[in-house]
Amino acid sequence: MPVRLPEGQQIIVSYRKLPAEYQMPAMEVATDHYNIGFVTSGDRRTITPTGSYRYHAGEVSMMPPFLYHRTLSESSAPYEGYLIKFTPEFIQPFWEKIGKQIFDELYEEKVCHFSENTQLFIQGLFEQMWQEYKKDTPYKEVILQGMLFRLFTSIWENRQETDGNCTARFLSPLSRPVINAIYRIEKDYASHLSLEKVAEEAGFSTSHLSRVFRTQLGMSFSDYVCNVRLQHVKEQLLRTDKSIMEIALDCGYCHGDYLAAQFRQKTGMTPTEFRKNFFHL
Repeated sequence: MPVRLPEGQQIIVSYRKLPAEYQMPAMEVATDHYNIGFVTSGDRRTITPTGSYRYHAGEVSMMPPFLYHRTLSESSAPYEGYLIKFTPEFIQPFWEKIGKQIFDELYEEKVCHFSENTQLFIQGLFEQMWQEYKKDTPYKEVILQGMLFRLFTSIWENRQETDGNCTARFLSPLSRPVINAIYRIEKDYASHLSLEKVAEEAGFSTSHLSRVFRTQLGMSFSDYVCNVRLQHVKEQLLRTDKSIMEIALDCGYCHGDYLAAQFRQKTGMTPTEFRKNFFHL
């Protein structure tokens, strides 16, 4: 369970520096606060009962209270960024003046993307709040409340439309054992993952895990593993200059030709064509 806000305190602002391999050890849920963060370094994935989403340096991520979630690393880059926690009461004046619909829509999106210039502007707003939070003044929370309102309106006005690849929504809320199985796949997608091994670790029989994957995710276990690997392949194609063979080995494929065949089957183009047709994210 995440640490609750100190009694009498309605907002916390922090700057975190964590190793690249940092991951939450288990599913957690906040009960008294919202989270909003800005990533300055690193690549992360968050898994919830209803979907999973990834976020990278230059992006804002948000997590409402009462939503079980678990995060893990997506790359070897150190994880750094700002994190703001605040109570529903602290943000309520924003709801009354600006509209709760805007706020709820942002938290429904989970991740907001920005142009390169706007990333610097949004990061500056987080930095200003961090500097203000460190001051020891009796009116600090009043100032931070106004700055938080400005932050949300700036995010709302400057966020970019996405291509829908960031978030994968599940057909129905997932059971805890299925979340644990998904977490195992997301964490170790590059290794040999068998249905039997993952079922054993999740506390299921092989037939039961196979069935609930189809029921709750709408696809087979092998298709889910393939989709996860291909998503990482796409990330590396767009973000690195690695060869197809290097990417194949990084993402759990035995050879570049096998990767190319699966990639073409799923996307209708070769990895090289995908890299050529799309610019860096």
